[in-house]
Amino acid sequence: MQEWMFESFPLLRYEPTEMRIRVSDGELQIADTTRAMLVWEPRRIVPSYAVPVADLRGELAASTLPSIPAPDRILDPGTPFVAHSCAGDPVDLLIGDTRFPGVGFRPQDPDLADYVVLDFWAFDGWFGEDERLMAHPRDPYHRVDVRQSSRTVRLELDDVVIAESTHPVLVFETSLPTRFYLPPQDVLVELTPTERRTACAYKGQASYFSVAGYTDLAWSYAEPLDGATQLAGLVAFLDDKLDVFIDGRRREQAPSPAAELFRDRFGIKQ
Repeated sequence: MQEWMFESFPLLRYEPTEMRIRVSDGELQIADTTRAMLVWEPRRIVPSYAVPVADLRGELAASTLPSIPAPDRILDPGTPFVAHSCAGDPVDLLIGDTRFPGVGFRPQDPDLADYVVLDFWAFDGWFGEDERLMAHPRDPYHRVDVRQSSRTVRLELDDVVIAESTHPVLVFETSLPTRFYLPPQDVLVELTPTERRTACAYKGQASYFSVAGYTDLAWSYAEPLDGATQLAGLVAFLDDKLDVFIDGRRREQAPSPAAELFRDRFGIKQ
């Protein structure tokens, strides 16, 4: 199934959504539409929203920012919006006296001729219907399944047990390795808060911790989003750096099937 889905990964992809999408920045209203499109530029993992130009609250102008060629690799959510991987025109948005440089992109595709793709991180207010959206638009083909478990999970760092639980919560997320979230009372080492924060469109905002001299090795969601509320207050570890034992058996760390497909079929580097 993954192989079939990734056949189109090097292509410009898009599909309509019936969800009402509203965009704002402070007091400025940017767009309000029920005709949005989800757009994946070639090699981008997560989609962006494109809105009809007619539903913008401002005007578009040729961009004052230079266009940046997209890197020849998978374009993860950390890739800047201005790094485009298909033909098109970057544009600025003008609303009154306010100019938003490079926040729009108009792909050279006839089906998107009346649309502009918007930079999610350029504006501080995105709403799907009446609920605030976080990090990026949700992919309708991406799943996050959160499941309670009675399996015993033990984590070791440098041959020292740092956590062990008989009631973990497992997160199965499309194309990503399984993650193990443990109650804080089952963590056997000190967690030192760091300044790092990340946002997930499906789980919420995560806070990070250093463990035994390793920076940002663990994280937790204090107020996870709907669909992931079981994770509230639990602690997960970047277990790529740990030895993970499930019911006493060491778990082998293997590349995700998605990573192998990207490399083998498209020559795309992670």
